[in-house]
This record gives sequence, structure tokens and C-alpha cells, in this order.
Amino acid sequence: MISAVTVFFSATIWSAEVDETDPFKLVEQVANQTFDRFKKDKAIIDEDLSYLKVIVAEELMPHVDYKYAAYKVMGQYLRETTEDQRLRFVEAFKGYLIATYAQALTEYTDQKVSFSPATDFSQEKMVDVSVNIIEQGRPPIKIQFKARRLKDNTWKAFDLVAEGVSLLASKQSEISNLIRQQGIESVITMLNDKTQQKIQKEVKAA
Repeated sequence: MISAVTVFFSATIWSAEVDETDPFKLVEQVANQTFDRFKKDKAIIDEDLSYLKVIVAEELMPHVDYKYAAYKVMGQYLRETTEDQRLRFVEAFKGYLIATYAQALTEYTDQKVSFSPATDFSQEKMVDVSVNIIEQGRPPIKIQFKARRLKDNTWKAFDLVAEGVSLLASKQSEISNLIRQQGIESVITMLNDKTQQKIQKEVKAA
């Protein structure tokens, strides 16, 4: 379930020329543009799966508040780091997200997506955008994207929730434990190593 949801997370949130003043339009427009990019470049992807990292970096990450997410993941250990360590952790976490989403995109098989109607967000600082992922022969996957308003009144996504489970919270638990056990420098190295891992098509069991 999580991998299928992550496919949509990595394939849904972003691209140039999207309306970042509206979190509902943000999610829908980036979803459509990212899926279109995947289809347009399918021949390149089939030849080299690492190209998925290019799509993620260009289409998704400009609309992800990865710095905010990285700080949330660090949790209580944020205050114990130097400015240099924070900068390097944010960049390492960004690379880790790119690699993670690129790997998830290998499962994309032209799923259909329906978006919840927009609600009044004029007074909100954070908004949940509900989405259904529809795949023939399977029940719809219901998820929520969390977006936050920035100081310039634009919006960026920072988390998704599937069946009540926050992916950001799960990563916070995992990574903060590693920071506690091994230290921030070790975790930065680990994230950079994961960023360099080869993108591979996973073989599903029959």
C-alpha cells in the first residue's frame, strides 16, 4: 500500500507553471503535468531508469518544501546541529527524497486520479488535499496531501497521509533514531549513499 501511495506522491505534486497560490490547483496541476512528462519520456525511461531522478528533480521538487520536511525529520536534534550540518542535511535529505520518489515511479502504470473539491483556505496556514488513486480491479486508494502556506502566500506540499499514517512522521521516527544512535554526520553520509543507489524495477511476486 505505502509503495503505491508513494508512487502517487512522487508523481503528483509539481512542475513549472503551476498555480502555487492555490493548494488544490497545485496538487492537480502538478499531477497532470508529471504524468504527462512520464508518458512523453517513456522511451528514455525504458532505456535508463535513472532518468526518473531527472523527472522528480524537475517536476516534483520545486513544489516540495523539503527544507521544512528535513527539519521536521531531524526533530529535537535540530537544535544540536551547526548551521553547516543543517545545510548539508537538508541537501542530503532532498537527494534522498529524489531517489526515493524516482524508485517509486517505477511502479507507475497509468493509474487514474480524482481530486477532492476545493474548500475555502483563505484563513488557513495548512491544508489537506484529498485524492483518490483509481486502478482497475482494485479498491481506490484514499490519501491526503498536506500543504503549508509560505510567507509569500504561496503553497508547497510537505507530507502525505495514507490510511492515517504520515510518511513524514514515519521518516522522522526512523531518521531521528539514527541521529541519536550514530550522530548527524553518519546520517548525512547514509542519506547521500542512498541517493546514489541505482534505480531498479522491482519484480512483484506472483
